[in-house]
Amino acid sequence: MSIPEAADRRVRIAVQLQPQQAEYGQIRDAVLRAEDLGVDVIFNWDHFYPLYGDPDGKHFECWTMLGAWAELTERVEIGALVTCNSYRNPDLLADMARTVDHMSGGRLILGIGAGWFRKDYEQFGYEFGTAGSRIARLAADLPRIKARLAAGNPAPTREIPVLVGGGGERKTLRIVAEHADVWHSFGDVETLTRKSAILDEHGAAVGRDTARLVERSVEVRGTPGESGKALVAAGATLLTVGVGGPDYDLTRLRDWIAWRDAR
Repeated sequence: MSIPEAADRRVRIAVQLQPQQAEYGQIRDAVLRAEDLGVDVIFNWDHFYPLYGDPDGKHFECWTMLGAWAELTERVEIGALVTCNSYRNPDLLADMARTVDHMSGGRLILGIGAGWFRKDYEQFGYEFGTAGSRIARLAADLPRIKARLAAGNPAPTREIPVLVGGGGERKTLRIVAEHADVWHSFGDVETLTRKSAILDEHGAAVGRDTARLVERSVEVRGTPGESGKALVAAGATLLTVGVGGPDYDLTRLRDWIAWRDAR
């Protein structure tokens, strides 16, 4: 099973539980509460330091956490929004994904991006390079990831959906067109609409019907009444609410889930 094609998609609500400024017990509690609310997908992110608040505050590693979530949850899909491709050997990352896929009973989304947060690179000894070199590495590594997934024994339980995050119009969207099942966009409705059209141009160039095969994903701001209808009209069907620690207030997530259910 893979990501449904456009005609079969329903609007789904995700939450990104940002693993910062909190004890792990608070994150674990938020995962359970989000699943109980009826969310479709629970994401974390792949950083080593907080992005907001105290820059040296509490923080936890992405993939170790996803393994725990695979056992903790029963229904929701899980994944990173997004994994930094630069932090792990691509064959290792693929085998980690295959393992979490089995641990979760086939509920992993492999979210991935080129990386951008300089502090992570410098503090953990990775070469930061340039935006261009990081994007080029992502383009080179995705075929390796897919090949390693195909070679795994046992094989993944399903064709693990690949979500690529980023909005670079010339290079990143070309990678999305070639490799992704889901594209995570950043920006408002107008940005989503414009870049979605560019993605489809890349899809035509590589011989892939991205309008049909690539789901549009976006982080939502504000209330469903303010942007929900417009985002869906622009083609987005995976809508993510970002929530930070330490309290993980899910009030806004509850509103988006109610809006989804009322559609």
